[in-house]
Amino acid sequence: MTDGLVLYARSRTLPRTVAALAATAALAVWGAYGLNAYLDPHRQIPVVALAPLSAAAVIGTSLYSASDELDRTAVRPWWRRRAAHLLALTACAALLLPLAVLGHPSPFGPSAMVRNTLGCTGLAAAAAAVTGARLSWLPVFGYLSAVYLGSAGPRGALAPVWAWPVQPAGSRYAWAAAAAAFLAGGALYAVRGARPEGARG
Repeated sequence: MTDGLVLYARSRTLPRTVAALAATAALAVWGAYGLNAYLDPHRQIPVVALAPLSAAAVIGTSLYSASDELDRTAVRPWWRRRAAHLLALTACAALLLPLAVLGHPSPFGPSAMVRNTLGCTGLAAAAAAVTGARLSWLPVFGYLSAVYLGSAGPRGALAPVWAWPVQPAGSRYAWAAAAAAFLAGGALYAVRGARPEGARG
């Protein structure tokens, strides 16, 4: 059992992925340094949006499998391992990234970072199941870019839902949207796995 888990971790390059997540968190800490967010908490939005995007790209890429045929013909169902893989890396990112925004109270503090990590990772997991793990970062990047550029003072009752990455941590609708993205994307990936590279139709 232990040997199987070690082989699984190596085949998915999990040690390298964890190291990349740690580097992402370090860059987020560096990026947040000197923002003087106590003057204007909104200065934290780029870090709170872009750090989870980077972490989701790292996690999504790690969902690639070089042995799709073996995965599909395995005696034991792989959805548990896929779910554990995704949950473990998401938990790692959710623990590391908030270090960038610790300190004084802010509506864009650690809670918002955790929310965005969950939502972005869910989007990346769904993209891995639909487009393949190697390109799983692309839909997430496109969505967050559109939200970030188009949400300056978002208006309307649905703004907290579609613009959840740039909402204050206290927004219940933003949390609901991010949690739904994580649960749906995680479930889709766990059941289907990453789309084989080069698959058509």
